[in-house]
Amino acid sequence: MGEREREIEEFGHAEFDSIDWRSDYAQLIEEFPSLAPKVSFEHRWADGYEPLPSQLRYHECDTRYKGFSGPVGSGKSLALVRESLKLAYANPGRLGLVGAPTYRMLEDVTMLTFLEVLETFEIPFTLRKSRKMITLTDCKSRVIFRSLEHPHRLVGTNLAWFACDELTFCKQASWEKLEARLRDPLARLRAGIAVWTANGFDWVYDRFIKQGHPGKYTGIRAEPFENRYLPEDYYENLKGSYDPLLYRQEVLGEYLSLFSGMVYHAFRGAQETNGNVRPAEYNPRLPLCWAMDFNVRRMCSVIAQQSTDATNRPVISVLDEIVLPDSNTVATCNEFDERVSRILEPLEKRGKLQIDVRIYGDAAGNSGSSKTGDLSDYSLIRDFFNKRSERYRVTWHVPDANPTVRARVNAVNTALCDASGERRLFMAPHCKELATDFEQVAWAVNSSTDIDKRKDPKRTHISDALGYLVTRVAPVTLRGGERSTPFGI
Repeated sequence: MGEREREIEEFGHAEFDSIDWRSDYAQLIEEFPSLAPKVSFEHRWADGYEPLPSQLRYHECDTRYKGFSGPVGSGKSLALVRESLKLAYANPGRLGLVGAPTYRMLEDVTMLTFLEVLETFEIPFTLRKSRKMITLTDCKSRVIFRSLEHPHRLVGTNLAWFACDELTFCKQASWEKLEARLRDPLARLRAGIAVWTANGFDWVYDRFIKQGHPGKYTGIRAEPFENRYLPEDYYENLKGSYDPLLYRQEVLGEYLSLFSGMVYHAFRGAQETNGNVRPAEYNPRLPLCWAMDFNVRRMCSVIAQQSTDATNRPVISVLDEIVLPDSNTVATCNEFDERVSRILEPLEKRGKLQIDVRIYGDAAGNSGSSKTGDLSDYSLIRDFFNKRSERYRVTWHVPDANPTVRARVNAVNTALCDASGERRLFMAPHCKELATDFEQVAWAVNSSTDIDKRKDPKRTHISDALGYLVTRVAPVTLRGGERSTPFGI
């Protein structure tokens, strides 16, 4: 055995760190056939992998803590799996952890992607499903999969490395707990890695992108449209799925302050020639949608109809609004009946019509009413319609739990105007309270999740009511962690 071959055999790990894993190791095997098992062992993580430019920069970065930030479709999930495998092979026989923000995402996306890569590229492993643990057969490294929802549960484990999927949706305390567990004394290469979609100027941005700790944390940013494996019209088609600002964040990967300033930034009023205010006429072929928000001092609801456009996307037209200060659920039901009578009056000259009504609204209405004692608001509404079954056929579309504020606002803004400039949410000119909400409701200062409800107690309720309807019929799904191909690219 020659001097260089003995050096590589003795100090193989250090030597392999300097190898260009895409090409040089093949030449090394050809030069020293006896090293082939060791070299192929070290580089199993790269089998069949042709990384995109940003993925390559991520893998070549040698900072202890590094992250990969990119828009939807930039291959973040695949990069996380491949880098995790790289660390597992660099630390034979040691323990690593792969985490995700929620248990559901861990099972449905993160762990599934990991297993698909192993199976597709025939990387040998065994799976202990009950313990959510994988053992890589040829290097005896173990990988455990954990939800990062509860930071206090990430204790008692000495790790050689860890990886976090969609870090911007994880708690900062979870990342810091994992940093504290990165203390396996036998690890050859201790590291913490992550991938994420931009989510404003949060703690992840401060730590990895702003680089407040140079030399310790590095953030690699993927460029939009660099993924050559996606269909040509992939990003263009996404314009209909997001409002303009959300498109810039989710699809272009920009860091923006989405949750500051005005909440409904996509709204354009009656003064705009192509705005969201226009005459709305009742369509007798469509059911009525009644969406409600329950409050002690201000009962608010909207009467709307939902149709579809030429591409089968939902279009919502608000026909009327009901705002009754210091009222109650029964009075609101009576007012609804009166408003419907006005809407139907031109059509009922030959007799009463039976119409379909779909109920949407605040899930809190299932609890005891603050105005009427023990009966819930929805119990009172059911009783109201049961007594008028000859006129109304009612179906219920109220969720067990309300959507998050972000989900509701994203859905409304996208319906008001998506990134392609299409508007699919309109309101009648006389809906003044709803228009005022759209023009004046703002985000609370120093909060990325709360709407300011203190400045004017009359505001937010009518737009909340409409938001419950829009979120049910035209939800916006943030695609963090989603895979456009089986392998995450």
